[in-house]
Amino acid sequence: MASAQMSPTGFLFILIGIAAAIVFIKCLRSRRRTRRHATLMNRPIPPAWQKYLEDNLPLYNPLPEDLKRQVEGHTQILVEDLNWEGHNGLIMTDEIRVTIAGQASFLILNQKRGFPATLRSVIVYPGAYQAKSIKPTAGGLHTEGKQKVLGQSWDAGVIVLAWDNTKHSAANAHDGHNLVLHEFAHQLDQASGAANGTPILRASDRYRNWWQAMAKTYSSFLDETERGKKTVMDDYGATNPAEFFAVATETFFEKPRQLRKRRPELYHELCTYYQTDPLDWRS
Repeated sequence: MASAQMSPTGFLFILIGIAAAIVFIKCLRSRRRTRRHATLMNRPIPPAWQKYLEDNLPLYNPLPEDLKRQVEGHTQILVEDLNWEGHNGLIMTDEIRVTIAGQASFLILNQKRGFPATLRSVIVYPGAYQAKSIKPTAGGLHTEGKQKVLGQSWDAGVIVLAWDNTKHSAANAHDGHNLVLHEFAHQLDQASGAANGTPILRASDRYRNWWQAMAKTYSSFLDETERGKKTVMDDYGATNPAEFFAVATETFFEKPRQLRKRRPELYHELCTYYQTDPLDWRS
């Protein structure tokens, strides 16, 4: 008995149907996600969680009420959306989740966009942990080893943090060092496809201004660090443009007055990108 063969046209219709079904499912999930996020943004934060924000995040307390509500809403979204894991014996708690999510929320204030959909997990260690490192050697070769680190941002949508430094850097809101802001800024940068110091900007005509400001300030920053001159930003920002953006983000939120004075063009670009000016609510 001869088997029936499908015509090319019939096969094409099946492919179109499958593609349409996939698009429909994605749209449905996106709408549900949007509705759920809207609900969480308007839901009062649990009192215990609000106390974690007040006690652990000095940056939160001087915020005007509308920005506090945004932080609380984004905190609830991040806690619910992300996979939270404790490693090396650390037991994951609401305090850890809220303290981390609360700080990350500062990066998306006054914005419709959140973090990239690729961001999926936060791994937390009790303290500094061993991570693989690759170092260049003579002759263009590289050696692989391990070193102790406090945090990482992987392009696979995973952030790794040391809890003791997370809490310590959050408690000192004026030193320009904030582990959570640093690593989550890397995720914003990586959303463009590569960690190169240029996140996805709001409009295409913004890139020219961004590149000009970043190139100028990065070059000046490299020169100052090479000469051993004290700068408002941590020298780690001289590692590469991606680290420069992450360190600039920490400084922007924790030492805004000094950054605006020393790097006005950089400060302006960060105000535009983050859609907020910390000097509006910081004393």
